[in-house]
Amino acid sequence: MGKFAEHPYYTKTQLTSESQLMDSISQPAVVSSATAVSTPQQPAIATNSILSAMLQFAPRVSDLIFSPGKPPQVEVNGTLLGVKVGDLAVLTPADTKRIAADLLAGNQKGIDLLREQGACDISYSVPGKSRFRANIFMQRGTCAVVMRVIPGAIPGFEMLKLPERLKEISELKNGLVLVTGPTGSGKSSTLAAILDLINEKYAYHIVTIEDPIEFIHRHKKGTVHQRELHSDTPSFGLALRAALRQAPKVILVGEMRDRETIETAMEAAETGHLVLSTLHTIDASKTVERIIGAFPLSEQQLIRTRLANTFRWIVSQRLVPKKDGSGRAAVIEILRSNQRVREYLEKGEREGRSLLDAIHDGSNDGMQCFDDELEKLVVAGTISHETALGYATNMGNLQLVLSQISEDGDGNSSHDQHMRSLVTI
Repeated sequence: MGKFAEHPYYTKTQLTSESQLMDSISQPAVVSSATAVSTPQQPAIATNSILSAMLQFAPRVSDLIFSPGKPPQVEVNGTLLGVKVGDLAVLTPADTKRIAADLLAGNQKGIDLLREQGACDISYSVPGKSRFRANIFMQRGTCAVVMRVIPGAIPGFEMLKLPERLKEISELKNGLVLVTGPTGSGKSSTLAAILDLINEKYAYHIVTIEDPIEFIHRHKKGTVHQRELHSDTPSFGLALRAALRQAPKVILVGEMRDRETIETAMEAAETGHLVLSTLHTIDASKTVERIIGAFPLSEQQLIRTRLANTFRWIVSQRLVPKKDGSGRAAVIEILRSNQRVREYLEKGEREGRSLLDAIHDGSNDGMQCFDDELEKLVVAGTISHETALGYATNMGNLQLVLSQISEDGDGNSSHDQHMRSLVTI
């Protein structure tokens, strides 16, 4: 028992061994008639009914969370809010176990992963309502569930308010394109919009490898095959190698998680394929560090050279809360391949020769950095000074810039005023 004993939802009678809990999840939840007669109780609310009620709580629900000791929760604009669904004011371990069992019904691979590894990723749908990417995991001897809401329709560039220049990615014939950012920053949505544009414009064979499949891509001008980890293939690496023999023009890899996937993705890009993927990194520099750092020191210079030659775009995203509380705004950093960037990638960054310097000087090539975009949102009145500083790459520099923004509310920065004064002179 130890540290769990004092928690009201982890009493001696409720805690069970992980193997017992897994065995109970793998069996249908059946209440005997004898038990039902001897201990009358309210019938459990159907899991799909719970999910539907939570989706209706607010217009922009992004995640659903089920945790013992808390009510069902939804995330709206980055904040968790409790939702009372029927008698489920506070979830018990039995409630979350039942919800997990319903989500895993018929999914033996997911049950096995939960038993062996303590967590599993699955896709789930409520017919006519929504699809979800769900993670079921063990914590303190009980089940917890986090479900990401997947929009029914693939979002377009206009809906996501993506920079128009990102449409140029659809015209690439080969190379590596990475969309990066923390969990919940919209990476999957951005990739889906790009892939859908390619699917609309070109009669290409497109293969996706995902864990799990999120957006469903219908055949349009292109032909799309979507493979899901564990149900269609045992690993990203194996699926990527198989894809090289499936004659695709475009390959989407849900996430470059390990050295094998990174290396195979670069190999695919080197052999004439356009490879789209994601990484959980906060900006372009950290993305390069993550890729290079996945390899032993003896191989890193070769990897630098290969990455410099294959990468085309690194698009990094952050979602920041709007000042009026109406939602979140996407802030996007763009690094594109040019001679200067390739040199910095191959030879490494140093003082005055960093990728951030290249981005600052690369506006004519369609590059943009986080802090400049944050400044624009402050000037436009979309976000507050404090929010901008909290999400800045270089807080000190952005603080200096923001301190020079005029106080008269005209929405013009000192840089704009300086440029006008030059014109007047």
